[in-house]
This record gives sequence, structure tokens and C-alpha cells, in this order.
Amino acid sequence: MKGTKGVQLLIKITTAIAAVCSVIAAKLLLGSQTTETSGRLLLVISIIVCIMLVLEYIFFGSSTRRYIAKSAALLSDTEKDSLLNFPAPAVMIDKEGCVVWYNKLFGSKVFTDGETYGLKIDELFMFDLEKAFTADGDTVCHNGHFYTVKGIITKHEDQEVQMLYFADKTELVELNYECSQSKQSVIIIMIDYYEELIANIRESEKAHILVSIEQLIENFIEGTTGISRRAGNDRFYVILEERYLKPIIEKRFEILEQARKISCGERRCITLSIGVGHEAENLAESEKYAKQALDMCLGRGGDQAAVRNNSGYEFYGGLSGGMAKNTRVKSRMAANAIMDIINMHDQVMVMGHSFADLDAVGAATGLCEATKSLGKDSYVVVDPERNLSKLLISYVEENSIKRYFITPQEALAKSDANTLLIICDTHNPDLVESKELLAMCSHVIVIDHHRLLVKSIEPAELFYHEPSASSACEMVAELLEYFPDIKLPEPVAEAVMAGIMLDTKNFVMNTGVRTFEAAAYLRKLGADTVAVKRLFANPLETYINKADIINSTEIYRKCAIACAHGTFDNIRVASSKAADEMLEISGVNASFVLYELDGRLNISARSMGKFNVQVIMETLGGGGHHTMAACQLKDTTMEEARQKLNTAIDEYIRHN
Repeated sequence: MKGTKGVQLLIKITTAIAAVCSVIAAKLLLGSQTTETSGRLLLVISIIVCIMLVLEYIFFGSSTRRYIAKSAALLSDTEKDSLLNFPAPAVMIDKEGCVVWYNKLFGSKVFTDGETYGLKIDELFMFDLEKAFTADGDTVCHNGHFYTVKGIITKHEDQEVQMLYFADKTELVELNYECSQSKQSVIIIMIDYYEELIANIRESEKAHILVSIEQLIENFIEGTTGISRRAGNDRFYVILEERYLKPIIEKRFEILEQARKISCGERRCITLSIGVGHEAENLAESEKYAKQALDMCLGRGGDQAAVRNNSGYEFYGGLSGGMAKNTRVKSRMAANAIMDIINMHDQVMVMGHSFADLDAVGAATGLCEATKSLGKDSYVVVDPERNLSKLLISYVEENSIKRYFITPQEALAKSDANTLLIICDTHNPDLVESKELLAMCSHVIVIDHHRLLVKSIEPAELFYHEPSASSACEMVAELLEYFPDIKLPEPVAEAVMAGIMLDTKNFVMNTGVRTFEAAAYLRKLGADTVAVKRLFANPLETYINKADIINSTEIYRKCAIACAHGTFDNIRVASSKAADEMLEISGVNASFVLYELDGRLNISARSMGKFNVQVIMETLGGGGHHTMAACQLKDTTMEEARQKLNTAIDEYIRHN
């Protein structure tokens, strides 16, 4: 401050001298000839003084000199010498964040673009000034260098001084980046359904398939430092650095599409399942992640890639519907394991998903009867009002002397921690009929055909999952064949048949050899297809509402989209039936029906197989099967839901 006051006083004195000399010179010039010479002399002095004023203004009046004077006033000679030669770049700013001083290293190393006096620090660098005054400071990147900026605030003669120090950490950042880019990831590539593919082809064709796959994988890692090793007839391991994995992910695993071009026999093509272990701590953990990702791919039907990291899964591909397996070895092993677990418990509860349909109730009824045949106390847990199978429940109750169905409240009263709970037609803990019953029971078996979700019921003593099955009832029918001495009553057999017919749209969609074998087994037990057909009957109002929904259909990118306006009874049934019938429109690959129920916006999705509606619904928080899926949206209007659906369709088409 003393330096600043001295400069101001010098300017005032000089100004006063110039003014006095000018007045005297004027009077003398107007006087006698003797005084004229003195006046001229004073006039010259006035001009010189004015020139000095201009020079003083130039050197001390500019903003640059003003900030230098200000900084000089705040620092002693010792402090200035220490900061000028400080081993790190340093800068001093005022309360407004303007630069008032900086040392040599700052001018030569950090900001070399010119003078910075008077400029605001946040205009020179992009960083958080408040964060700079914390213990960790903030990071700034400038001219290809990275700095940790830390600040301190001190008091000097009642004036606040803010100092910023720039610690160069460029080498550390580059080393850390190189370390992350060179981290190795494990990729496991598996040929889907390899044994089924090569079952009936010649040896030369088998060799051709393996050679084609090996060439495909060699091209996959070409131009990288990665290595690949064959770990079996149908499995390959690839070790790849992070720097090369990112472009592969960005291109959404083009190898999936390239593999589909390899033919295998008549009307068959090769598909791959790829599990990627990403961002793991070490190579062993990366392999663990890759195996988990591969299991997710297989659980979702194959023909896709799954990337597993610390935050979860990301999926790519998934165009194919999957291939049905002809072998029943897995079914027999699952049936034996289920019987062993049932025999360890005295009471068994069987439960499907909320708003249970014919597939959930039919599968649960078949399992309940099988459990009763083993001498166990067993019931089907279903809400009598909130379900889509009232006709089926009434039909079974009227034509059977056994009691099958109880409410969730009754199940909670009867159950204890040792009760065995069998859940069918869902593996999502948020969609079960009773979350309270699931929380109570510590012994759980899950039987489901829907494609595997990241969020599933855990832990489960047995997780029997078959995404290639048409329905949960098909899986149950296969299991029942291995239960000894079981005599399935006709109403129960018809209930299981109804579930198969529902999910296959009367044996049209997603049917395989095992689907018809399961239906034949039920027919042999006495299931009447005419009686089953009656279970699909609906009131006249449902047909009228379905027609109204279909009338609102609009076509968007070969997708039929309809909206149900208002809420009415059986809106779920009407919407799902409308979605089914909209597939019959010429040129339509998928259908979507939007409707509102219980304050939530619901979407029912269907396809003929060309579109994977499960992938589209997953982007909106839902899930399901390749040809049948759904989702629920909270706090969303009909128009907002329509926009989100259009965006999801656009993304699906763009990536596939």
C-alpha cells in the first residue's frame, strides 16, 4: 500500500506544479517585455511537466503497473525474492480472481501466451477455483500439460492474498493412462449350440466351420497385440489390451454379424456368444467377469455379446431367437434335483408373477400337483382379483376335489422359514406375486423361460432356466414326465396345455420339436383342446375395447404402435390381444400397445421374430422374450412414452 500511495502522491504534486507554472506563465506573457522571457521559460517548464505527467501515466497509470504496484505493496522484498524463485509455478490473485502477480516459472512453463496481469484466472484456465482451495485441489489441463492447482489464503496488512500453486503431474497422468490402456481383458467366444449344429453334417463341413471361425477370430484381433487360444471345439479365449477393446465395443462387435454369414448345412447359420471381462483388477478377475458375461449371453438366447465390468452388464446384438435343444438331459437332471429338494421339506408354495397369466398359473398348478403326488402339503399362490387367469382358476376348482389355490395373505400365514418356495415364469424379484413371501422363504427354486435379466432372484437352491423353451408350461410338462407314478388330473393337464397355447399363439410362435412333444404328453394325459380353447374366452366388452385400440394404430418404421385411451376392465388382456393381432398388418415387423394402469404407463410388445422386442423393452427398463416383451414407465405421460418408444426403435434399427 505504501508504494501505491507514493505513486499517487507523486502524480498529484506533478499535476500541481504544472498547473501553477501554467498560470504564472500566462500572466507573464501578458506583461512587459522583461517578463515575457520569464513567461516563455515557465511555459517551457509547464510543457516539460505535462510530458512527465504523460510518462507517469504510461508507466504507472496502466492496469499492468497498477497490479504490479499492488502486489509490491503486499509483499516484502524477501517474500518477492522467495516466490519469484519458487520451485513451482505460482500466481497471486485478488478477491475478484484477477491476476496481480506471478513468478518466473508460471510465465515460462504454464502460461506462455503473453502478459496475464489484470486478467481473470478462470478466463485463462478451465478449473474449479473453489475446489482449488480444498485439500486435494483441482486438476487443470493447459497446452498439453496437466497440473494440480492448490490455493492458500493469507492476510497481509489487513489485505487478503490468494496464492495458487501449479504442480505439474503430466508424467503421472500419462503413466496412469498408459497403465489403464495396457490392462488386459479376457474375451470368451463360444459357438452357439455347436453340438446340435454339427450333429447331421459331414466331417468336411465340420472342419470348414472350425476353420472359418478361427479365421474370423484371427481377423477379429488383427492389428492388435492380442492373442487367441482354442479351449475346446466350441470355445475360444482372447486376451486383449484395453486400448484395442474400446474400438471393438464402439463398433458393437461386428464379428457377430460376420459369423452369421457362415452357413452350416441347410437353412442354418453360425451364431456366437461373447463374454467380455472388462475393467477388472487383474487377469483372474477379468476371466471371472468374462464367464459371468458369457452365462448371461447364453441365458438370453445367444447370438450376442455381453460386457461385464464393476458397474454391471452391457449387451450388444441379440437378433436371433435361439435354437431349441433336442436333448432332454438337462430336464431329467433338473427334475431329479427338484424332487430331492422337495423331499427335504414338508410344505411347498408355488408362485408365479404378478397379474398371473395362463402360463404362470398353468405351470404353477402342474408343479403343485406334482408336489402333492410326493406327499407334500402344496398350494398355488395367486391373487384372486389381480390376475389374468380367472377362467382357468374357476375351471380347475370346479373340476377337482383338491384345493390348489390360496391368496398371498393365506400363504404368508401358513409359511415359515423352512417352507420351500417354487417360482415359475419369472426370475425377477420385483415381479413375483408376493414379495413378502419371497423374503420369508429362504429355500427357493426358480423355473423360467424368459431371457435372463441382470437382476434375478438370489440366492436360489436351483435355477432352472431354458430360454429356448416356448413357455414355462412346456418346461413343467417335461419335468412332470420324470416324476414317478404321477397321475395328472385332466383339468390340471389342460391348465398346463393352456399356458403352452398362450405363449405360442396356438402353436404358431416360438415352437420347436419339444413344444409339440410336451403337448402330445399332455394330450395323452387327457387334456381336451376344446376345453382349453374355452379358457381363452373373453367378454364382449374386451373385444370392443381391443378393436378401439387397433383403430388407433400408426405405423412407424415398420412398427405398428397403438395407444389405449382411458382405463377399463381387462385392459391388459385387450392390449395384449390387440398387440397380437396388429402383427397381421402387412409389412409390420413388430407391434406395441401403450396403456395406462394403476398410475403407470405400460407397453406390450410383440414381434414375428424379425425384431427382438426384448432388446427394445430393455432399453426402457423392461424385458421379456425375443417375440414377446413388456415394460412399465413411472411418472410418464402417453406422449412422453411414445417419444421414448420411438427413440428406442430408432436406436435398435441403427445398431442392427
